[in-house]
Amino acid sequence: MHRLQLHYTLSQNVERSASPATVRNPLIDLLQAVSTQGSISAGARQLGLSYRHVWGELKRWETELGDELLIWEKGQSARLSEFGSKLMWAERQAQARLAPQIEALRAELERSFAVAFDDASHVVTLYASHDDALSQLREAALPQLHLDIRFTGSVDAIRALNEGRCVMAGFHTLENRGKDTLTERIYKPLLKPGLHKIIGFASRTQGLMVAPDNPLNVSRLVDLTLAKKGKPTRFANRALGTGTRVVLDELLAAAELNASDITGYDHTEPSHAAVAHAVLSGQADAGLGIEAAAVQAGLGFVPLVKEKYHLVCLKSALEQPGIVALQALLQTPQWQAAITAIPGYSALRSGEVLSLRKVLPWWDLPEK
Repeated sequence: MHRLQLHYTLSQNVERSASPATVRNPLIDLLQAVSTQGSISAGARQLGLSYRHVWGELKRWETELGDELLIWEKGQSARLSEFGSKLMWAERQAQARLAPQIEALRAELERSFAVAFDDASHVVTLYASHDDALSQLREAALPQLHLDIRFTGSVDAIRALNEGRCVMAGFHTLENRGKDTLTERIYKPLLKPGLHKIIGFASRTQGLMVAPDNPLNVSRLVDLTLAKKGKPTRFANRALGTGTRVVLDELLAAAELNASDITGYDHTEPSHAAVAHAVLSGQADAGLGIEAAAVQAGLGFVPLVKEKYHLVCLKSALEQPGIVALQALLQTPQWQAAITAIPGYSALRSGEVLSLRKVLPWWDLPEK
């Protein structure tokens, strides 16, 4: 089986041809020209190429594919070999069968590249801890602002920002927490006052997602360590590096509970929605997550803590058109009403540029 690779070209201010979209291959173009014109020289003239170039390309392709493509006999026109004829047949078959998909692919590529040629539109690449409000923000930002959101753990999101893989990161921390916490030990080394700036986004509620009507009467973290109805309470966790895993571990430490006492602590799911599904499907009895995910899945919800969801970027990025447009959107009454309508969410200094030192209590303020 030979490997296929697809390529496309870009051109500016050219009206779309009435002909259907095609996936072009230079070898097929050569074979078509030579076979219809009856000679390499005539085929080369049709393509606007030199005889030497066409001859060299045909020989190169024969070496690449391991078979002859053309047959020459004295006094007769050049014709395709059986292998060359089958290549042409395969091309016609593929183009005929895949024409709708090829046209759809071209249209999608053109829509994507239209953003690049539109001076009024902007793209912001954002790595972020999974969040329902960000998904809604992505839709609200269109068509002038395109948020390229990659959901990942909070730690990985900030690392991606520091490594230049994105221009903004999303992470979350518990409210009303002081210094010397697990959150500080994890995030503080990744953030630098003066280099990074917080853009306010939202407050949201985290808690325990449980089965409808909470049949096991789970109401506190300690209940995760207890047997209910003669069976261990099964838990669905988030992976290391996620903000919710940091929240859980900090809450366990504050409650002086051991992770080893929780059945299912090592059972991890990739998102809040996945944790909700694990509970809904009976794979787990409880899982830590946001209220919005529990409501969407029709689960019971036991609120535990409020947390701040932060957007962070480099100070040098604040003047980028995409960041400016995002700040403006976050401060509109329409967006702030939309985020407040999400269960467990409220706007929190949304769109404001904030100092790390004032938002996070991990650095001593300089003496005045």
